[in-house]
Amino acid sequence: MRVRVVYFGSIKEIVGQGSQELELPDRSLAANLWQQLRTSYPALQRYERAIAIAVNHEYSKPERELHDGDEVGFLPPVSGGSVETAKATAQLPLVSAHARIQSERIDAQMIVEQLKSGEDGAVAVFDGIVRNNTRGRKTRYLVYESYAEMAIAEMEKLAERALKDFPVRDVRLIHRLGHLEIGDTSVLIVVASAHRGAAFDACRFLIDTLKKSVPIWKKEFFEDGAVWADGEPFPPDVKTV
Repeated sequence: MRVRVVYFGSIKEIVGQGSQELELPDRSLAANLWQQLRTSYPALQRYERAIAIAVNHEYSKPERELHDGDEVGFLPPVSGGSVETAKATAQLPLVSAHARIQSERIDAQMIVEQLKSGEDGAVAVFDGIVRNNTRGRKTRYLVYESYAEMAIAEMEKLAERALKDFPVRDVRLIHRLGHLEIGDTSVLIVVASAHRGAAFDACRFLIDTLKKSVPIWKKEFFEDGAVWADGEPFPPDVKTV
């Protein structure tokens, strides 16, 4: 059988390409494919027990059996926040009922005003912006990449979970991709609710979980070099290899 394998962030740099077609024996598991890649690219061994697997845009267990035509993504810990950048950018914006991924500047004030309603007593906002330094190194700019189709689906799942688990009226999750300058908004979370406590709680849940589970990666460009930002560990329900 033949599968399409896609790579992201630092893994993409090790492999040297954003995607490739590979032949596998029938009934191969996702874990078998990962072992094959580790043999072909020994530098991947440093990611032991840190890589998540996505099959057809959904997180999957290593023991998932693959089928002809599947798309398999190997995801380093997310930080943020693609398949090749050109492809991801060409697909933007991606929009769901409560989420959006875009390449243009995020207008936080406009989004807040659009979400407000007469029954709201509070609107909580998290506005994540690009700062000018990281651990003492002066930052020039950032570049965000994503597994765009999967990212918008995961963001919508988060929004729906927040609406179910917290007494809030509505939420918006917006993330920007591409080249961002110092002071630009990279991610915006807005929560509207009758009461401030619920709005604060849902807003904190959304940004903390997004940073761990939504496949968006950040590369930091400094005056003396560039690195992929260290990602946070995946949530416990996401199995790694």
